[in-house]
Amino acid sequence: MSTDLYSQICSYSNLELAYKKARKKKTLKPYVIEFEKDLKQNLLTLQSELLFHIYTPQPLQEFIIRDPKTRTIHRSDFRDRIIHHALCNIIEPLFEKSFIYDSYANRKGKGTLKAIQRFQTFSRKVSYNNTTKSFVLKADIKKYFENVDCSILLLLLQRKISDQRVLWLVTRILNNYHTKQKGVGMPLGNLTSQFFANVYLHELDHFVKQHLKAQYYIRYVDDFVIMDKSSKILEKYKSQLDYFLQSHLALELHPSKSKIIPLRTGVEFLGLRIFPHHLLLKQKNVRYFKHKFSLLTIPNNLNKIPYDKIYDFMEGWCAYAKHANTYNLRQIFIAQFEEQFPTEISSKEINRIK
Repeated sequence: MSTDLYSQICSYSNLELAYKKARKKKTLKPYVIEFEKDLKQNLLTLQSELLFHIYTPQPLQEFIIRDPKTRTIHRSDFRDRIIHHALCNIIEPLFEKSFIYDSYANRKGKGTLKAIQRFQTFSRKVSYNNTTKSFVLKADIKKYFENVDCSILLLLLQRKISDQRVLWLVTRILNNYHTKQKGVGMPLGNLTSQFFANVYLHELDHFVKQHLKAQYYIRYVDDFVIMDKSSKILEKYKSQLDYFLQSHLALELHPSKSKIIPLRTGVEFLGLRIFPHHLLLKQKNVRYFKHKFSLLTIPNNLNKIPYDKIYDFMEGWCAYAKHANTYNLRQIFIAQFEEQFPTEISSKEINRIK
């Protein structure tokens, strides 16, 4: 257990690295350009605020996104995002090595595609290559980010962090988010929230692997699955999991979204419907794409939205949809796109030509 982490967090080299991570893919944003005008002094100011314990985060900016699920996002000020990266740069490695292999969210080398591939591997193993009827407990934690107990989170962090100054900084960040119940909840959208989410639910991972001894378990933030040949065993797991979440983490399973279903009927997981021999996009994802594309390309918006932005959206969706059996669907949308923009060319395409 390291006792001098705070000095590492406050070092100028760490803050500079954190700044570079925070500005990634945002170099043309006005707030980044403004911060860069006096970069060294701005980083030194942040360093002084941390060293003298006078750092105070700016109020969070709240906005709604629909992608396709409606969620409330709380975005931190750019200088606060630098602090978040500086903190995670130093403390994340302490926890990362203890996380289980099959936790896939917000970790290097993991992600949704890896989780889906692991799901398919487990599905084949538990069903003896789809020859035996098997089941999956598809579980979801009710309003996870809204219900995280910050006092429990701090206790979990203290297992590896004894430097009280680091815990002071964590508390500062957590207290910047206000809910109806004091000391409960984390904001969606913060880098620290993503990291803390894994620290908090590592307790669940440990319970599943060490106590339940479930072999086929995958978690992506608060969505998780357990596979087994017996639906009765999964029913038992479900009740034990709900009890554990309530008694140890002040959480509970979502009553309507946590259910046991046969693997062969298809399982909705991470935006896809996974069948034994193929993958489909969920219909609401297709509807969302059509709606967003129509908004981007209506006549009133075509003069306001850069072509590069529309191209990036189309390219990103196609890359995501490629993971499922969507060849015909993608060809239809690509044809519509090319018909709408027959002569346009994006900066990405120009760079590829060069």
